[in-house]
Amino acid sequence: MADASIDDFLGVRPQAPWKRYIKWVAIAVGVVLLCLLLAKCFGAKEQTQYSTQAAERGNLTVTVSATGKLAPTNQVTVGSQLSGLVTKVVADVNDRVVAGQPLALIDPEQLDDQIRQGNAQLAANQAQVNQAQATVAESRAQLNRLEEVARLSGGRVPSKTELQAGRADYQRALAAQKVAEANVVASRAALAQSQTQRARAIIRSPVTGVVLARQIDPGQTVASSFNTPTLFVIAEDLTKMKLEVAIDEADVGEVKIGQRANFTVDAFPGKTFPATITRVDLGSNLTVSSATSSSSSTSTTTTTGQVVSYAADLTVANPSLTLRPGMTATADIVTSDKQRVLLVPNAALRFKPTAASGDAGGGIAGSLTFRPR
Repeated sequence: MADASIDDFLGVRPQAPWKRYIKWVAIAVGVVLLCLLLAKCFGAKEQTQYSTQAAERGNLTVTVSATGKLAPTNQVTVGSQLSGLVTKVVADVNDRVVAGQPLALIDPEQLDDQIRQGNAQLAANQAQVNQAQATVAESRAQLNRLEEVARLSGGRVPSKTELQAGRADYQRALAAQKVAEANVVASRAALAQSQTQRARAIIRSPVTGVVLARQIDPGQTVASSFNTPTLFVIAEDLTKMKLEVAIDEADVGEVKIGQRANFTVDAFPGKTFPATITRVDLGSNLTVSSATSSSSSTSTTTTTGQVVSYAADLTVANPSLTLRPGMTATADIVTSDKQRVLLVPNAALRFKPTAASGDAGGGIAGSLTFRPR
């Protein structure tokens, strides 16, 4: 009897053809998963790769990097102690000057008048001294005659009143002479002050060097009532300069006076210049730094930090005047220099092993353990 007749006789609904294969598909998937699991457990492990390098002897140099600017070893600001009209400027930028050389002139006409007036006053006071000296001599002679007459007359003539008056006249003459002499001293002091002011009308260079800046022109008025105005800036000697750098607080303990260094400047790429540490400040310089970050929303976060550094000076030889004040430089300060020591790569000292295969991050336990993503 056919299958359809049997199903009809038993009242069973015929099974769909595709359901017959579900059992076989499920068995096949299970077999595949079992094979993958066995392969992962007993399969060949990845071979570990090693990087090697032979240790060797050589020279080891440890440096500290710092940035800064070049500056003259001695920079002088030339000003004026007088107020007045600038009539002449005889020095310009880049001019070489010597100590005492005139740089500019302030109108001296009023000062010359004061000197002439002082000379006249001194002459008048000197004449008063001469007059006072003559009065003293006359009073002294008159007193001598009175005393001689009194001696010859046995004190009968002149009278005591006349004798006392003669002595008083002599004392007044001496006092007048002293006043006149004091006036002469005061006149000489006033004249010397006027002559000093006249000398200050000529602005002179206090040092031998090079003019870096000129901030005055003929026809301008200089006012020195409150602050001394700056007229010129002079570098004393550009063949010797200094490099002012900021040392980070993490490195300052390794920096010492006398250590050598090399630095570069942007104006001469690829060229290094030697220098030597001459000063390291004990006091720190505190710099406030801030960083601002913003997200996709409207919120903004600002982080403020403090950077501590220490100022240091390096002497630089500049015989060819290649380097100039104000150049930005990056210096490498040699803090340690070892000769013929055993050298190994830094990577060998910084090795960090990976996680063990039995951890949750790897191996069969890791593949079967639930981990949130």
